[in-house]
Amino acid sequence: MEISTPEPRVEVNFVTSAPGYWSDVTSEQWSDWKWQLKNRVTTLEGLEKRLQLTPQERAGVILSGSKLSLAVTPHYFNLIERDNPNCPIRRQIIPHVGEGTVSPVEMADPCGEDAHMPVPGLVHRYPDRVLFLITDRCASYCRYCTRSRMVSGAGEQELHTDFDEAIGYLKKHTEVRDVLLSGGDPLLFSDEKLDALLTRLREIPHLEFLRIGTRVPIFLPQRITPELCRILQKHHPLWMSIHTNHPRELTIEVRDALALLADHGVPLGNQSVLLAGVNDSLPVMKSLIHKLLRCRVRPYYLYQCDLIQGSSHLRTSVHKGIEIIEGLRGHTTGYAIPQFVIDAPGGGGKVPVNPSYVFFHDSEKVVFRNFEGKVFEYPEVQEEGTPSWAVPIHEEAFTS
Repeated sequence: MEISTPEPRVEVNFVTSAPGYWSDVTSEQWSDWKWQLKNRVTTLEGLEKRLQLTPQERAGVILSGSKLSLAVTPHYFNLIERDNPNCPIRRQIIPHVGEGTVSPVEMADPCGEDAHMPVPGLVHRYPDRVLFLITDRCASYCRYCTRSRMVSGAGEQELHTDFDEAIGYLKKHTEVRDVLLSGGDPLLFSDEKLDALLTRLREIPHLEFLRIGTRVPIFLPQRITPELCRILQKHHPLWMSIHTNHPRELTIEVRDALALLADHGVPLGNQSVLLAGVNDSLPVMKSLIHKLLRCRVRPYYLYQCDLIQGSSHLRTSVHKGIEIIEGLRGHTTGYAIPQFVIDAPGGGGKVPVNPSYVFFHDSEKVVFRNFEGKVFEYPEVQEEGTPSWAVPIHEEAFTS
């Protein structure tokens, strides 16, 4: 009898990020999100004070001044393994010389947002929803950022959002029912400024719900205060998409911040980016999604890394993403399985990419397999206008 090898276990406990490198800081300071922002690590000197950089990292930091700024909150910095240059947290946030190598397939604007921007700061690519870029600043800067051309102030473009013009556009376009606030990170706005913007959007009758895309709960969980949550609660239905890539990012502080949001009625979904050396393995991804569910966060999307300039050292194959989804399907609850997508280069929008389960489909039947590889047949319903196309059977499916 063949005995399967158990998967290596990935740590799933929640741990605190404090005090780490900031052992002399009071708990009051550490819990103050403005202190966290003020004390971000933003320079080569600040990094080398705490880490032994590799030559590739040191060169990347010098390069970052003309591409995408370096900034890491103390909370997130404490998650970096000091003596491990392959640390999954470190790979996401510390610049690398590979960012200066641009492949012919890479683009400054891989999602084609600029071509779908009818007014400054508003992207209208899908029929009934828009992306509202309200700031170009983040608490920390991910080295694979899709909008590195415009965020942080170091890129080749500047974001000049015209809020009055954007609100005017939304009032005129009654087909829009969903607005996603992003940037940069919307939760860096002050409570007052965010409340004012949400109020203006809520006054537009055809907007059914609002969304916020943010990595602040991960980079800066101290920002998620009861006051902020009460403001968000005022503007329901309001949803939030957070961005977590590795289970270590889900600290005690992050767990408590997410609980506060959930307790104020904010539905939470997570978007991960598939990254080489970070989460491109089934055990890591399984640990991440299970830990997210414990935080009342639904895994939503797993993105193939966009073709952003200088990201080839972080990109994996599409096959790897399909392999991970296949390894999850049937082996954990459906609530835990994100949709693997590729944001079609040049502005084609999100395209779902899944393992192939259907072998044959015509007007009479569907032949498919389950997660164990067993083959089944289901009779097709006869309907007027049933397409005449058919998916051929792969014979090897019945013999494997």
